[in-house]
Amino acid sequence: MTTTTTTTTQRSTPFYFGGVSSCVAAMVVHPLDLTKVRLQNLKGNGKVSMLKTMIMIARNEGFLRLYAGLSASILRQATYSTARFGAYEKLKQGLLTKAESPTVWQLLFCSSAAGALGGVCGNPADVLNVRMQNDGQLPPHQRRNYKSALDGIIRMSREEGVSSLFRGLGPNVNRAILMTSSQCVSYDIFKDLLLRHSPLEDGLTLHFTSSVLAGLVATTVCSPVDVIKTRIMAASGKERKISSLQVMGQMYKMEGMRAFFKGWTPAFIRLGPQTIITFVVLEQLKTWHQAFSERQELVVMKI
Repeated sequence: MTTTTTTTTQRSTPFYFGGVSSCVAAMVVHPLDLTKVRLQNLKGNGKVSMLKTMIMIARNEGFLRLYAGLSASILRQATYSTARFGAYEKLKQGLLTKAESPTVWQLLFCSSAAGALGGVCGNPADVLNVRMQNDGQLPPHQRRNYKSALDGIIRMSREEGVSSLFRGLGPNVNRAILMTSSQCVSYDIFKDLLLRHSPLEDGLTLHFTSSVLAGLVATTVCSPVDVIKTRIMAASGKERKISSLQVMGQMYKMEGMRAFFKGWTPAFIRLGPQTIITFVVLEQLKTWHQAFSERQELVVMKI
């Protein structure tokens, strides 16, 4: 199976467009991301709904605590998403310049390489993001109380060593590969299928529909790794030395298979809008860039 060139414009776009669109999305969906992290860190089989968790946070900690760690979230998107979206687009453009449409396997290779790069680049901000979002859930004496993303990075490096910035790197890279592959490749595939087999034309409705479907796929595929990653990054005390496999074993033994999908609903409610906003903004940036480039070329030709 091959995808048509409609999934990507032939004109090369700036590397940072994916990061910009992801930062815009992060600012909108941050409260949902925070709720997802809180739910993933709940131990045991107790059922707590997303809405109830958000109300509890607002009531017990204050409404603004729903935006705890926003600076870290933006830093994460500025590093993680810039790297993965930028690398994916550049690798895909390299295949398109060969005058042939990339296959699904080629797109998966591009997305895996891009996801791995994004996971490494974004890991420090990701650790910080999880900690800042989970801080209000801890007993007062265990809270870290980072003032900002910069303060958190500096304190983690001083108090725990630079290696603490790369805690959970393995599951985070795995999650980044799964996220980029399931999100970007499924978006391209859904967009191509809808263009060829539905009355939809390239535009906002197509981008919206494709991104919703891509968000559904990405949430389901990434949920187990996301839960494991969150628990490792939020760990304190003796729990810091526990490996990913040990976390998996403990979760399965103590909480069952459902534990790997804790926070799925808020994850999808968060990832759905985030995916929609990210791809819609990204597509719009591409459109604006192409129109601007074409105008510049006309000016040069006239001169």
